[in-house]
This record gives sequence, structure tokens and C-alpha cells, in this order.
Amino acid sequence: MTNLYDFSADDIDGKKVPLEKYKGKTLLIVNTASQCGFTPQYAGLEKLHRDLADRGFEVLGFPCNQFGAQEPGDAEEIKNFCSLKYDVTFPMFAKVDVNGADTHPLFEYLKKAKPGLLGSQNVKWNFTKFLIDRDGNPVARYAPQESPESIRRDIEKLLR
Repeated sequence: MTNLYDFSADDIDGKKVPLEKYKGKTLLIVNTASQCGFTPQYAGLEKLHRDLADRGFEVLGFPCNQFGAQEPGDAEEIKNFCSLKYDVTFPMFAKVDVNGADTHPLFEYLKKAKPGLLGSQNVKWNFTKFLIDRDGNPVARYAPQESPESIRRDIEKLLR
């Protein structure tokens, strides 16, 4: 049976990362963008990451330029933006597609495991969030407008 640990992804520096590296952790996987109305969610994501890291939680950010071309930068520009504007310390990955013919296999898996509203599999916009349990199983999908703070309780339940 497939789970998150069967996948790998390139980090923001281009190094292949087997997601098995996060085995035993509760994760929040988010498709991000630097020029989006939801971009201030980086602050909330970073707060969750810092507040809950010692309990086995991590945020994984996956930049995506598929929605309104709101992530036009290259890896270095994205890293600098995240660091300077939001002091992001959680892992950031290379830019990916989350829909269409070039969808990253991880997002194909997440969309099938946790479809959106009315069973739709496509990611609708930047800052869609997928919550993953310690065993690598997707347990919830959150729409972009759901703030990191609003899902903290769900995360904390998985950390018990």
C-alpha cells in the first residue's frame, strides 16, 4: 500500500530528498507562492512549525507557479523571499506542478487520497494544505482560505 514515504522530492537546492526522512512525524504539506493573497500564511505556517517541531511536527513547503503565475521566481529568489520576509525555517522544496500533465507524483497521491470539495481532485489554488499522520497517511485536506491557526487543533490531535 502506498504512503508518503514511497515518494521523494527535490529540495529547494535541488537535492533529492526521500520523504521517508520524515517517518514518524506529523506533516503539513502546502503548495506555496510568494505573490498571492494567501502569502501571509507563511507566518502562520512558520509559527506552527516552531511551536510544534519539538513534538514531531514539520511543515513542508512546495512552491507552485500554476495559479495566476504567483510564484515566478527561481529557487534562489524563493529562498531569499521566504527567509527575509517570513524567516521561514521549515523545509522548502523545488517548484512543482500540482495539477495537469506534469503534476508531481506526491501531489497526484495526495489529491487521490484526500479529494477536495465534491470529490474534486485538482488543487484549486495556492496554500492548499494536506495533513499527514505519523504513519505517512493523508488524513485531511484544507482549502487555501483555511489559515494555519484554524487547523492547529487537528494537528495537535495527531501529536498526542
